[in-house]
Amino acid sequence: MFWRSVVGKLWFTILLLVSAVLVLLTILLLEFFQNYHVLEAERQMLQTADKISEVVERYEDRDLMLETTALVKDPESRAVIVFSPDDVVISESQLKDLPHLEYEWFSNDEQLSAVLSDGKDVKMVADPNHSDTGLMVVGTPMVDGEGAVFVYESLDTVKETTEQTTKIIFLGAGIAIILTTIFAFFLSTRITSPLIQMRESALELARGEFQRKVPIRTHDEIGELAMAFNRMGRQLKFHINALNHEKEQLSSILRSMADGVITVNREGEMLISNPPSQQYLDAYDFETYGISTNDADRTSLPEPLQKMFANVIETEEETMTEEILQGRSWVIIMTPLYDQRKVRGAVAVLRDMTEERRLDKLRKDFIANVSHELRTPISMLQGYSEAIVDDIAASKEEKNELAQIIHDESLRIGRLVNELLDLARMEAGQISLNTGRVDMTAYMNKIIRKFQGLAMDQQVNLSLDLDSDIESLVFDGDRIEQVFTNLIDNAIRHTREQGVVRVEVVDNKDEWIASVHDSGQGIQEEDLPFVFERFYKADKSRKRNEQKKGTGLGLAIAKNIIEAHRGTISVRSKWEEGTTFTFRIPKNLESIEN
Repeated sequence: MFWRSVVGKLWFTILLLVSAVLVLLTILLLEFFQNYHVLEAERQMLQTADKISEVVERYEDRDLMLETTALVKDPESRAVIVFSPDDVVISESQLKDLPHLEYEWFSNDEQLSAVLSDGKDVKMVADPNHSDTGLMVVGTPMVDGEGAVFVYESLDTVKETTEQTTKIIFLGAGIAIILTTIFAFFLSTRITSPLIQMRESALELARGEFQRKVPIRTHDEIGELAMAFNRMGRQLKFHINALNHEKEQLSSILRSMADGVITVNREGEMLISNPPSQQYLDAYDFETYGISTNDADRTSLPEPLQKMFANVIETEEETMTEEILQGRSWVIIMTPLYDQRKVRGAVAVLRDMTEERRLDKLRKDFIANVSHELRTPISMLQGYSEAIVDDIAASKEEKNELAQIIHDESLRIGRLVNELLDLARMEAGQISLNTGRVDMTAYMNKIIRKFQGLAMDQQVNLSLDLDSDIESLVFDGDRIEQVFTNLIDNAIRHTREQGVVRVEVVDNKDEWIASVHDSGQGIQEEDLPFVFERFYKADKSRKRNEQKKGTGLGLAIAKNIIEAHRGTISVRSKWEEGTTFTFRIPKNLESIEN
């Protein structure tokens, strides 16, 4: 709206102010000129009366005197020359409406009679016989003091002059108002144009555009305001860049932290989380819902953190707890955040203590595991060899049986030592890969056929699900076959009758993913972090079950083979529901090796 703009308000204010001044000035000028015209007309008529008085004094001829009087006076006025009450001469006038005033009228008037009696000059405005038009009358005595000269004329003449002056005044006032309007609009535009530019620049600043500058055209207050606005824009850009830099730096620090960080507002909504904390959230979703949501935009806290947050808000004290999810041990420390004196939220630090717990457990179990694995075959070797030496076995068949047992146990010790050496070389980075392009259909079918007999003996349904988009891949076929052999063999041996083992290979853009699913008894949650460790067995009793025999090194070797292929291997399991081993290997293995 025009009237709501600065231009309209400023224009209207200037116009109203100037109009008020012009109206007042017009009224005063009209009053002044009206009085001035009356006074000027009376002064001229009085001069005319003086001249007629001199003419009367100079000429005695009445006709000549009237002719000279007609030349001296205004044609529209009339002169009355009084020699005596009985001797009065009245001149003619071109104005027909001008009334004839007799001597009696002058002598009867209180002011005009003073001219005859006292010899004074008189000026007055009269209204004889209540006529429509007034008269201006002046009187002056004769030079010799005997008689008087009166001159009068209609006020219409003065009114005409006043009307002309009024028209000129109103014309000047109208022109002044028009010029004032143009000037006020021009001035308002000059003043508001920089303000409009500043408004547009402010809107661009609000949108984050800091490059726009307001042009400085003047050096007055508006120019200084434009300079201050440009300076403010530069300062805003500097401070926002500094804030963005600090934000990026904080974000980089959070991303690079090994510990998870979650910031929560007072309503319990997550504001900031880093990748390690996302791992905890994914594990919680899988533990609770059976699936991993991978929702980076989630705002709700998991239930354990909600309880901690409620305690922190209530007590305003730091709270710490430890939680195990999918076999990983998380130590959670939650601290209140203050806004001056008021708690405005909390920050939770989630530290994955699985490695520390694993190392502590390994330090305790490694010697016991190695001792247990070696003690049994060594004890059997010692016992059966003593039986042979002491001739306890009488027959040749018994000695051959004892010798066969000693041979089997020595092979077992050799296999254990060889696997330990292979694992040591792998962990030392001395493993060499013979990579090549492998036809996945034939390769996977060969592996499945190798275990079909074992699966049928165990009454387990073994199946293959190969992505049709995968034709051939580059990897070390023998090493990966060793991984598949270990995983499938474990899956079959730990799956009950009528169970299911499914091998799945899928394409995932820059990598291929292989999974071995089984419907077996699963792995206890506390055992999940340690399944890839040497000598680790979920069966704590370590009973000699021929169906589930092993050295405890297969998964550790499989992990090192996958890592040698620049891949990753992981496990997820639920007790009594089954286990899934998954490994990922990049497709561009040739470029990585080169």
